[in-house]
Amino acid sequence: MAALDLDALRKSRGVDLTVWPPRYDPAYRPAAGAEHWLPEVECADPRDRDALILAKLRRQVAWAWERSPFYRRTWEAAGVSPATLRSLDDLPRFPVVQKSELRAAQAAHPPFGDYLCVEPGQIARIHGTSGTTGRPTVFGVGRDDWARVGEAHARILWGAGLRPDDRLLICSFFSLYLGSWGALAGGERLGATVFPFGAGVPGQTLMAVQWARELRPTAFYGTPSYALHFAETARREGIDPKRLGFRTLFFSGEPGAGIPATKRQIEETFSGACLDMGSMAEMTPWMTNGECRRRSGMHLWQDLVYTQVCDPATWAPVPPGAEGTPVYTHLERTSQPMIRLVSGDRARWTDAPCPCGRTYPRLPDGLYGRIDDMLVVRGENVYPSAIEDVLRAVEGFGGEFRVIVSRREAMDELLVRAEYAGSHAAPEAQARLRAAMAERLRARLGVRPVVELVPEGTLERSEFKARRVIDDRDLYRKRVGEATA
Repeated sequence: MAALDLDALRKSRGVDLTVWPPRYDPAYRPAAGAEHWLPEVECADPRDRDALILAKLRRQVAWAWERSPFYRRTWEAAGVSPATLRSLDDLPRFPVVQKSELRAAQAAHPPFGDYLCVEPGQIARIHGTSGTTGRPTVFGVGRDDWARVGEAHARILWGAGLRPDDRLLICSFFSLYLGSWGALAGGERLGATVFPFGAGVPGQTLMAVQWARELRPTAFYGTPSYALHFAETARREGIDPKRLGFRTLFFSGEPGAGIPATKRQIEETFSGACLDMGSMAEMTPWMTNGECRRRSGMHLWQDLVYTQVCDPATWAPVPPGAEGTPVYTHLERTSQPMIRLVSGDRARWTDAPCPCGRTYPRLPDGLYGRIDDMLVVRGENVYPSAIEDVLRAVEGFGGEFRVIVSRREAMDELLVRAEYAGSHAAPEAQARLRAAMAERLRARLGVRPVVELVPEGTLERSEFKARRVIDDRDLYRKRVGEATA
């Protein structure tokens, strides 16, 4: 492990981490054969890097205290202030922030909320959520913040194996969604050729396949479910996805790239490396949970966004090896800083070393579900990610599925509607497939589901994030209530 020499870093790479926000040289780029973008930081002794993190954190907290009524009000109510933060161990004394609080702050102080820490005129980009489940959340990103977003994403994509001679095909929405724009900013800063193709328009996937065949991109960004949809479209055109030339495929937006069977399927389908990325749009640069090219789980790039995996009941950090939910804190954000933002994702972290030489903690299994995604069925905890992992490992699975939880006569019923491949169209083959799926799911979940098979291609494919779970039990409860009223 290297010692963290900030003066040497400034002289050799034009990176000044002694000031806040840090200053980066936009012309700097490592040699193409280098493993790391900033080895002095990425491979530092964690204790030395923690000193840098604390210095950045204290400046970040002081910035928010001075400029945000939201944070000052919340922290004063909790009895904390910048003076409270003497070590990283003091951070859990600060209250967590929930997404509902951000929405409430924006409703009371539209459009950006009273956690905006710059003047509105300094905002360079506006993104946000769609608002399909309620009031949309508005993201205001300052111009200097956006430059640092590109810098961070370039560094992380370098760790994923992308180089200036790569050609990156971005197949995700270019609209409010920040994921596509972050991948674009990082690819451009890294010096790669970037092809922002987008997604979501009828017929666009077929066009993307045709363009990929002609232009031979070496890297792909999207969601895992979209990549599999992309591959199905290619096969229908008589194109083997392996021959498209994708060397690196990186993903965010859903947990598929961290699910072993899905990761394996993507790698076998494209003959490229599947890497898991992503945290939350509010936490842009969101790739700060990101795998390196060794694919040993998501590194937590702690000097960019400081992450603690916490107990969802107490919000105290859990020890390495334990499961909790990531809680994120910006370290370089001036415009809408997030300080102890609760993700709601499920993850386990480790401080075991990675073969790449980086000394960050990791999420070895990625983000493999949501705390609120857990379904309690007949007393057992059932996670959709576990169902996906089982199905994709069964020979004869056709590629898509749905999970329907209902209640019949006060007893929960778990129905898994799964596609069968064309090779299993015969009734006897379907019977064997149905039995194999039911037994493997029972062994993994502790609940025997009803398995219903439908032909391959029956279930809708996603152009973005797959929605596979339907819980009808509330409808049953409502009907029972009406009947007994």
